[in-house]
Amino acid sequence: MGKHPAHIVWDWNGTLFHDIDAVMSATNAAFAEIGLEPLTLARYRELYCVPIPRFYERLMGRLPTQAEWDHMDVVFHRHYRDHHIRCALADGAESLLERWQTTGGTQSIMSMYGHDDLIPLVRGFGIERRFVRVDGRTGPSGGSKAEHMARHIAGLGGVAAGRTVVIGDAVDDAVAAAHVGAHAVLYTGGSHSRASLVEAGVPVVDSLTEAVAEAERLVG
Repeated sequence: MGKHPAHIVWDWNGTLFHDIDAVMSATNAAFAEIGLEPLTLARYRELYCVPIPRFYERLMGRLPTQAEWDHMDVVFHRHYRDHHIRCALADGAESLLERWQTTGGTQSIMSMYGHDDLIPLVRGFGIERRFVRVDGRTGPSGGSKAEHMARHIAGLGGVAAGRTVVIGDAVDDAVAAAHVGAHAVLYTGGSHSRASLVEAGVPVVDSLTEAVAEAERLVG
């Protein structure tokens, strides 16, 4: 990769962190609490959307009550914490992060995963030094990723949104990028089906190597 005054904002869950198995296990545990049948990965990706209560509505035929949502949220996070420790970074992530940094690019993480849980994970993989900023969610589950992205970009200081590419695995990553005037590349290794990602109208790729190549093209 050549020199480039460009910035990548990485999503964490389902993008840099290959945790889809933990997500599926935790989702099905949460669904079981209210009598829903377990989902296959293909079905999950077909139906998945944000905000999460809307995803549940697609399965239940109605929005969950507040009590159901609160209970499923607790169950999901409990099971996720039990299973995610066996998950690893996505294929090639470490070398891609190193190459982007050493060839002049900057990068950060903006995630809806809880900040206090995110930081030890990133640090544990030995990649924290690759990022100029790491921001996880600091409020309750849910909320607008676009608003979090705006705060993240503002916190970076001096990073031009037009020279920024958001790489994520979900349609809301593209929405958040558009909200701040950044580019987006979507990766099929996470929660969405390729068909649903394509509808976002941004480049869709099957590997992080391809994602970084697209990022270079977009800001080249």
